Amino acid sequence: MSDLLRLGLHDLHVELGGKMVPFAGYEMPVQYPSGVMKEHLHTRAQAGLFDVSHMGQVILRPKGSYEATARALEALMPVDVLGLAEGRQRYGLFTNDTGGILDDLMFANRGDHLFVVVNAACKAADIAHMQAHLSDTTEVVPVTDRALLALQGSGAEAALAALVPQAAAMRFMDVAVIDTVFGALWISRSGYTGEDGFEISVPQGGAEGFARALLAQAAVAPIGLGARDSLRLEAGLCLYGHDIDTTTSPVEAGLTWAIQKARRAGGAREGGFPGAARILHELAEGPERVRVGLRPDGRAPMREGVALATPDGTPVGQVTSGGFGPSVEAPVAMGYVARAFSEIGTALTGDVRGKALPVTVAPMPFNPTTYKR
Repeated sequence: MSDLLRLGLHDLHVELGGKMVPFAGYEMPVQYPSGVMKEHLHTRAQAGLFDVSHMGQVILRPKGSYEATARALEALMPVDVLGLAEGRQRYGLFTNDTGGILDDLMFANRGDHLFVVVNAACKAADIAHMQAHLSDTTEVVPVTDRALLALQGSGAEAALAALVPQAAAMRFMDVAVIDTVFGALWISRSGYTGEDGFEISVPQGGAEGFARALLAQAAVAPIGLGARDSLRLEAGLCLYGHDIDTTTSPVEAGLTWAIQKARRAGGAREGGFPGAARILHELAEGPERVRVGLRPDGRAPMREGVALATPDGTPVGQVTSGGFGPSVEAPVAMGYVARAFSEIGTALTGDVRGKALPVTVAPMPFNPTTYKR
Protein backbone atom coordinates (compact mmCIF):
# COMPACT_ATOMS: atom_id res chain seq x y z
CA MET A 1 0.00 0.00 0.00
CA SER A 2 3.05 2.23 -0.39
CA ASP A 3 1.43 4.28 -3.16
CA LEU A 4 -1.66 5.07 -1.08
CA LEU A 5 -2.29 8.31 0.79
CA ARG A 6 -2.51 8.19 4.57
CA LEU A 7 -5.05 9.86 6.79
CA GLY A 8 -3.76 12.45 9.24
CA LEU A 9 -4.92 10.14 12.04
CA HIS A 10 -3.32 7.03 10.51
CA ASP A 11 -1.13 6.31 13.54
CA LEU A 12 -4.13 6.56 15.87
CA HIS A 13 -6.04 4.00 13.78
CA VAL A 14 -3.10 1.61 13.92
CA GLU A 15 -2.79 2.17 17.69
CA LEU A 16 -6.49 1.32 18.05
CA GLY A 17 -5.97 -1.93 16.14
CA GLY A 18 -7.55 -0.79 12.90
CA LYS A 19 -7.17 -3.19 9.97
CA MET A 20 -5.98 -0.90 7.17
CA VAL A 21 -7.12 -1.54 3.58
CA PRO A 22 -6.97 0.40 0.28
CA PHE A 23 -10.04 2.57 -0.33
CA ALA A 24 -10.42 5.48 -2.77
CA GLY A 25 -6.65 5.98 -2.89
CA TYR A 26 -6.18 5.94 0.87
CA GLU A 27 -5.22 3.49 3.59
CA MET A 28 -8.46 3.25 5.57
CA PRO A 29 -9.52 1.26 8.65
CA VAL A 30 -12.08 -1.34 7.54
CA GLN A 31 -12.62 -2.60 11.09
CA TYR A 32 -11.18 -2.63 14.60
CA PRO A 33 -10.66 -5.65 16.91
CA SER A 34 -14.32 -5.81 18.01
CA GLY A 35 -15.35 -6.55 14.40
CA VAL A 36 -17.89 -5.18 11.95
CA MET A 37 -20.99 -6.64 13.62
CA LYS A 38 -20.23 -5.20 17.06
CA GLU A 39 -19.14 -1.85 15.57
CA HIS A 40 -22.43 -1.62 13.66
CA LEU A 41 -24.57 -2.42 16.72
CA HIS A 42 -22.52 -0.12 18.95
CA THR A 43 -23.17 2.80 16.58
CA ARG A 44 -26.92 2.17 16.68
CA ALA A 45 -26.98 1.76 20.49
CA GLN A 46 -24.42 4.37 21.54
CA ALA A 47 -21.97 6.36 19.39
CA GLY A 48 -19.48 5.52 16.66
CA LEU A 49 -16.56 7.67 15.51
CA PHE A 50 -15.64 7.43 11.82
CA ASP A 51 -12.63 9.05 10.15
CA VAL A 52 -13.88 10.28 6.77
CA SER A 53 -10.96 12.60 6.05
CA HIS A 54 -10.59 10.99 2.62
CA MET A 55 -13.67 12.94 1.51
CA GLY A 56 -13.18 16.18 -0.40
CA GLN A 57 -13.77 19.42 1.49
CA VAL A 58 -14.10 22.51 -0.69
CA ILE A 59 -14.87 26.17 -0.03
CA LEU A 60 -16.67 28.14 -2.75
CA ARG A 61 -15.72 31.75 -2.06
CA PRO A 62 -17.54 34.38 -4.13
CA LYS A 63 -15.44 36.76 -6.19
CA GLY A 64 -18.44 39.08 -6.12
CA SER A 65 -21.84 38.35 -4.61
CA TYR A 66 -22.91 35.22 -2.74
CA GLU A 67 -25.96 35.07 -5.01
CA ALA A 68 -23.80 34.82 -8.14
CA THR A 69 -21.89 31.89 -6.64
CA ALA A 70 -25.12 30.19 -5.53
CA ARG A 71 -26.62 30.60 -9.01
CA ALA A 72 -23.47 29.19 -10.62
CA LEU A 73 -23.50 26.12 -8.37
CA GLU A 74 -27.23 25.69 -8.93
CA ALA A 75 -26.61 25.54 -12.68
CA LEU A 76 -24.68 22.28 -12.12
CA MET A 77 -27.44 20.35 -10.35
CA PRO A 78 -31.24 19.95 -10.12
CA VAL A 79 -31.23 21.32 -6.58
CA ASP A 80 -32.33 24.64 -5.06
CA VAL A 81 -29.11 26.34 -3.96
CA LEU A 82 -30.44 29.90 -3.90
CA GLY A 83 -33.17 28.98 -1.43
CA LEU A 84 -30.85 27.40 1.13
CA ALA A 85 -30.90 29.46 4.33
CA GLU A 86 -27.74 30.57 6.09
CA GLY A 87 -26.61 28.00 8.65
CA ARG A 88 -28.23 25.13 6.76
CA GLN A 89 -26.96 22.23 4.64
CA ARG A 90 -28.54 20.36 1.74
CA TYR A 91 -27.92 17.18 -0.24
CA GLY A 92 -26.94 17.81 -3.86
CA LEU A 93 -26.21 15.95 -7.08
CA PHE A 94 -23.91 16.94 -9.94
CA THR A 95 -25.54 15.70 -13.15
CA ASN A 96 -24.22 15.24 -16.67
CA ASP A 97 -25.80 16.17 -20.00
CA THR A 98 -27.61 12.83 -20.21
CA GLY A 99 -29.12 13.15 -16.74
CA GLY A 100 -26.70 10.75 -15.06
CA ILE A 101 -25.13 11.46 -11.68
CA LEU A 102 -21.50 12.62 -11.63
CA ASP A 103 -21.45 12.60 -7.82
CA ASP A 104 -23.63 13.20 -4.80
CA LEU A 105 -22.51 15.73 -2.22
CA MET A 106 -23.43 17.97 0.68
CA PHE A 107 -23.32 21.76 0.50
CA ALA A 108 -23.81 24.37 3.22
CA ASN A 109 -24.63 28.08 3.25
CA ARG A 110 -22.09 29.65 5.61
CA GLY A 111 -23.18 33.24 5.11
CA ASP A 112 -20.56 34.71 2.82
CA HIS A 113 -19.54 31.45 1.13
CA LEU A 114 -20.56 27.84 0.46
CA PHE A 115 -18.88 24.77 1.94
CA VAL A 116 -19.06 21.55 -0.09
CA VAL A 117 -18.18 17.95 0.83
CA VAL A 118 -17.79 15.47 -2.06
CA ASN A 119 -16.99 11.77 -2.31
CA ALA A 120 -13.35 10.70 -2.08
CA ALA A 121 -13.20 8.76 -5.34
CA CYS A 122 -14.74 11.70 -7.23
CA LYS A 123 -13.09 14.64 -5.51
CA ALA A 124 -10.43 15.41 -8.12
CA ALA A 125 -13.03 15.29 -10.91
CA ASP A 126 -15.54 17.29 -8.83
CA ILE A 127 -13.02 20.01 -8.02
CA ALA A 128 -12.04 20.24 -11.70
CA HIS A 129 -15.75 20.35 -12.63
CA MET A 130 -16.39 23.22 -10.24
CA GLN A 131 -13.27 25.10 -11.31
CA ALA A 132 -14.29 24.76 -14.96
CA HIS A 133 -17.85 26.03 -14.41
CA LEU A 134 -17.63 28.41 -11.44
CA SER A 135 -14.37 30.30 -12.05
CA ASP A 136 -16.10 33.42 -13.41
CA THR A 137 -17.93 34.01 -10.15
CA THR A 138 -16.15 31.92 -7.58
CA GLU A 139 -12.81 30.90 -6.11
CA VAL A 140 -12.85 27.11 -5.70
CA VAL A 141 -10.62 26.34 -2.71
CA PRO A 142 -9.85 22.70 -1.79
CA VAL A 143 -9.43 22.33 1.98
CA THR A 144 -6.31 20.24 2.62
CA ASP A 145 -5.41 21.08 6.24
CA ARG A 146 -8.44 19.67 8.07
CA ALA A 147 -9.61 16.20 9.11
CA LEU A 148 -13.25 15.19 8.77
CA LEU A 149 -14.81 13.01 11.47
CA ALA A 150 -18.33 11.62 11.75
CA LEU A 151 -19.88 10.94 15.15
CA GLN A 152 -23.04 8.88 14.74
CA GLY A 153 -25.59 7.16 16.95
CA SER A 154 -28.09 7.73 19.73
CA GLY A 155 -25.30 8.84 22.07
CA ALA A 156 -23.67 11.21 19.58
CA GLU A 157 -25.29 14.38 20.91
CA ALA A 158 -24.26 13.76 24.51
CA ALA A 159 -20.72 12.79 23.49
CA LEU A 160 -20.16 15.88 21.36
CA ALA A 161 -21.94 18.21 23.79
CA ALA A 162 -19.52 17.10 26.53
CA LEU A 163 -16.82 18.84 24.50
CA VAL A 164 -18.88 21.38 22.52
CA PRO A 165 -22.05 22.24 24.49
CA GLN A 166 -23.47 24.40 21.68
CA ALA A 167 -23.83 21.34 19.44
CA ALA A 168 -26.82 20.06 21.44
CA ALA A 169 -29.06 22.85 20.14
CA MET A 170 -28.40 21.99 16.48
CA ARG A 171 -31.05 20.22 14.40
CA PHE A 172 -30.77 17.88 11.40
CA MET A 173 -28.92 19.65 8.56
CA ASP A 174 -27.91 22.65 10.67
CA VAL A 175 -24.31 23.81 10.27
CA ALA A 176 -22.18 25.87 12.63
CA VAL A 177 -18.62 27.09 13.12
CA ILE A 178 -17.66 26.84 16.79
CA ASP A 179 -14.34 27.87 18.35
CA THR A 180 -12.89 25.24 20.71
CA VAL A 181 -9.61 24.23 22.29
CA PHE A 182 -9.16 21.95 19.24
CA GLY A 183 -9.52 24.90 16.86
CA ALA A 184 -12.53 26.14 14.92
CA LEU A 185 -14.84 23.17 14.34
CA TRP A 186 -17.07 23.16 11.25
CA ILE A 187 -20.02 21.08 12.43
CA SER A 188 -23.06 19.74 10.58
CA ARG A 189 -25.79 17.66 12.17
CA SER A 190 -25.90 14.94 9.54
CA GLY A 191 -24.30 11.65 8.58
CA TYR A 192 -24.41 8.47 6.56
CA THR A 193 -25.89 5.93 8.97
CA GLY A 194 -29.57 6.85 9.35
CA GLU A 195 -28.77 7.77 12.95
CA ASP A 196 -28.69 11.16 14.60
CA GLY A 197 -25.16 12.48 14.58
CA PHE A 198 -22.65 15.00 13.38
CA GLU A 199 -19.89 15.50 10.84
CA ILE A 200 -17.06 17.65 12.14
CA SER A 201 -14.25 19.25 10.16
CA VAL A 202 -11.29 19.77 12.50
CA PRO A 203 -7.98 21.60 11.93
CA GLN A 204 -5.34 18.91 11.42
CA GLY A 205 -3.37 20.12 14.43
CA GLY A 206 -6.34 19.56 16.75
CA ALA A 207 -7.75 16.41 15.15
CA GLU A 208 -5.94 13.81 17.24
CA GLY A 209 -6.74 15.55 20.51
CA PHE A 210 -10.37 15.91 19.50
CA ALA A 211 -10.64 12.26 18.44
CA ARG A 212 -9.00 11.05 21.65
CA ALA A 213 -11.30 13.25 23.76
CA LEU A 214 -14.33 11.66 22.09
CA LEU A 215 -12.94 8.13 22.33
CA ALA A 216 -12.18 8.64 26.04
CA GLN A 217 -15.93 8.60 26.63
CA ALA A 218 -17.36 5.15 27.33
CA ALA A 219 -20.16 5.58 24.77
CA VAL A 220 -17.81 6.26 21.85
CA ALA A 221 -16.02 3.55 19.85
CA PRO A 222 -13.96 3.75 16.64
CA ILE A 223 -15.84 2.41 13.61
CA GLY A 224 -14.42 1.25 10.27
CA LEU A 225 -15.55 1.14 6.65
CA GLY A 226 -17.23 -2.26 7.05
CA ALA A 227 -19.81 -1.06 9.55
CA ARG A 228 -20.15 2.27 7.73
CA ASP A 229 -21.32 0.29 4.70
CA SER A 230 -23.76 -1.95 6.57
CA LEU A 231 -25.19 1.04 8.46
CA ARG A 232 -25.83 3.07 5.29
CA LEU A 233 -27.31 0.00 3.57
CA GLU A 234 -29.81 -0.52 6.40
CA ALA A 235 -30.64 3.20 6.09
CA GLY A 236 -31.32 2.78 2.35
CA LEU A 237 -28.62 5.32 1.44
CA CYS A 238 -26.84 5.22 -1.92
CA LEU A 239 -23.14 4.54 -2.37
CA TYR A 240 -21.68 6.37 -5.35
CA GLY A 241 -20.20 4.05 -7.97
CA HIS A 242 -22.53 1.25 -6.90
CA ASP A 243 -26.15 2.41 -6.40
CA ILE A 244 -25.71 5.61 -8.42
CA ASP A 245 -23.33 6.52 -11.23
CA THR A 246 -23.12 8.40 -14.52
CA THR A 247 -25.81 6.17 -16.07
CA THR A 248 -28.42 6.49 -13.30
CA SER A 249 -30.69 9.50 -13.02
CA PRO A 250 -31.84 11.00 -9.70
CA VAL A 251 -35.40 9.89 -10.54
CA GLU A 252 -34.41 6.27 -11.17
CA ALA A 253 -32.41 6.34 -7.96
CA GLY A 254 -35.41 7.45 -5.89
CA LEU A 255 -33.74 10.76 -5.05
CA THR A 256 -36.59 12.98 -6.22
CA TRP A 257 -36.89 14.34 -2.65
CA ALA A 258 -33.61 16.16 -3.38
CA ILE A 259 -35.14 18.04 -6.35
CA GLN A 260 -36.98 20.99 -4.83
CA LYS A 261 -40.11 22.56 -6.33
CA ALA A 262 -38.16 25.57 -7.64
CA ARG A 263 -36.23 23.39 -10.09
CA ARG A 264 -39.15 21.27 -11.31
CA ALA A 265 -41.62 21.95 -14.12
CA GLY A 266 -43.53 25.11 -13.27
CA GLY A 267 -41.03 26.08 -10.58
CA ALA A 268 -39.41 29.50 -10.26
CA ARG A 269 -36.17 28.23 -11.82
CA GLU A 270 -37.34 25.21 -13.77
CA GLY A 271 -34.59 23.20 -15.47
CA GLY A 272 -31.39 24.90 -16.50
CA PHE A 273 -29.23 22.08 -15.14
CA PRO A 274 -27.34 19.36 -17.05
CA GLY A 275 -29.64 16.55 -18.14
CA ALA A 276 -32.79 18.56 -17.40
CA ALA A 277 -34.67 17.17 -20.39
CA ARG A 278 -34.36 13.56 -19.19
CA ILE A 279 -34.84 14.34 -15.50
CA LEU A 280 -37.93 16.52 -15.97
CA HIS A 281 -39.38 13.94 -18.37
CA GLU A 282 -38.85 11.15 -15.84
CA LEU A 283 -40.39 13.26 -13.09
CA ALA A 284 -43.49 13.69 -15.24
CA GLU A 285 -43.77 10.27 -16.86
CA GLY A 286 -41.80 7.99 -14.55
CA PRO A 287 -38.49 6.24 -15.31
CA GLU A 288 -38.17 2.85 -16.98
CA ARG A 289 -36.41 1.38 -13.94
CA VAL A 290 -36.25 2.30 -10.27
CA ARG A 291 -34.11 1.63 -7.22
CA VAL A 292 -35.87 -0.61 -4.72
CA GLY A 293 -35.25 -2.24 -1.38
CA LEU A 294 -34.93 -6.03 -1.39
CA ARG A 295 -35.35 -8.61 1.38
CA PRO A 296 -33.89 -12.01 0.46
CA ASP A 297 -35.54 -15.03 2.06
CA GLY A 298 -33.39 -17.02 4.46
CA ARG A 299 -29.95 -15.96 5.71
CA ALA A 300 -27.89 -15.82 2.51
CA PRO A 301 -27.06 -12.24 1.42
CA MET A 302 -27.54 -11.14 -2.18
CA ARG A 303 -24.59 -8.96 -3.06
CA GLU A 304 -23.81 -6.46 -5.79
CA GLY A 305 -24.12 -7.92 -9.28
CA VAL A 306 -26.77 -10.56 -8.49
CA ALA A 307 -29.20 -10.74 -11.43
CA LEU A 308 -32.89 -10.33 -10.55
CA ALA A 309 -35.73 -12.05 -12.38
CA THR A 310 -39.40 -12.89 -12.07
CA PRO A 311 -40.26 -16.33 -10.66
CA ASP A 312 -40.69 -17.56 -14.27
CA GLY A 313 -37.15 -16.40 -15.14
CA THR A 314 -37.78 -13.09 -16.96
CA PRO A 315 -34.82 -10.75 -16.25
CA VAL A 316 -35.91 -7.51 -14.51
CA GLY A 317 -32.81 -5.98 -12.93
CA GLN A 318 -29.77 -6.31 -10.72
CA VAL A 319 -28.62 -5.87 -7.13
CA THR A 320 -26.32 -2.88 -6.57
CA SER A 321 -25.67 -3.23 -2.81
CA GLY A 322 -26.30 -6.11 -0.47
CA GLY A 323 -25.17 -7.77 2.71
CA PHE A 324 -26.29 -8.84 6.16
CA GLY A 325 -28.11 -6.20 8.21
CA PRO A 326 -27.01 -6.62 11.84
CA SER A 327 -29.78 -4.39 13.22
CA VAL A 328 -32.56 -6.19 11.31
CA GLU A 329 -30.87 -9.58 11.83
CA ALA A 330 -31.40 -10.54 8.19
CA PRO A 331 -29.90 -9.96 4.75
CA VAL A 332 -30.88 -6.73 3.01
CA ALA A 333 -30.14 -5.38 -0.45
CA MET A 334 -31.07 -2.70 -2.95
CA GLY A 335 -30.98 -2.64 -6.69
CA TYR A 336 -32.72 -1.55 -9.88
CA VAL A 337 -35.73 -3.27 -11.40
CA ALA A 338 -38.06 -2.47 -14.27
CA ARG A 339 -40.78 -0.15 -12.95
CA ALA A 340 -43.52 -2.72 -13.54
CA PHE A 341 -41.87 -4.94 -10.92
CA SER A 342 -41.11 -2.26 -8.32
CA GLU A 343 -44.20 -2.45 -6.12
CA ILE A 344 -43.62 -3.32 -2.46
CA GLY A 345 -44.26 -7.03 -1.97
CA THR A 346 -43.35 -8.07 -5.53
CA ALA A 347 -41.83 -11.57 -5.51
CA LEU A 348 -38.61 -11.95 -7.50
CA THR A 349 -35.62 -14.25 -7.57
CA GLY A 350 -31.90 -13.56 -7.36
CA ASP A 351 -29.27 -15.68 -9.08
CA VAL A 352 -26.87 -16.69 -6.30
CA ARG A 353 -24.19 -19.06 -7.59
CA GLY A 354 -26.55 -20.48 -10.19
CA LYS A 355 -29.52 -20.90 -7.86
CA ALA A 356 -32.68 -18.79 -8.23
CA LEU A 357 -33.34 -17.78 -4.62
CA PRO A 358 -36.49 -15.88 -3.57
CA VAL A 359 -36.32 -12.17 -2.77
CA THR A 360 -39.11 -9.64 -2.16
CA VAL A 361 -39.28 -5.93 -3.02
CA ALA A 362 -39.36 -4.17 0.35
CA PRO A 363 -39.68 -0.63 1.74
CA MET A 364 -36.62 1.38 2.73
CA PRO A 365 -35.08 2.28 5.10
CA PHE A 366 -34.74 -1.21 6.53
CA ASN A 367 -33.95 0.31 9.94
CA PRO A 368 -35.84 3.42 11.13
CA THR A 369 -33.95 6.72 10.93
CA THR A 370 -33.45 8.80 14.08
CA TYR A 371 -32.54 12.25 12.72
CA LYS A 372 -33.22 15.08 15.18
CA ARG A 373 -35.44 17.43 13.21
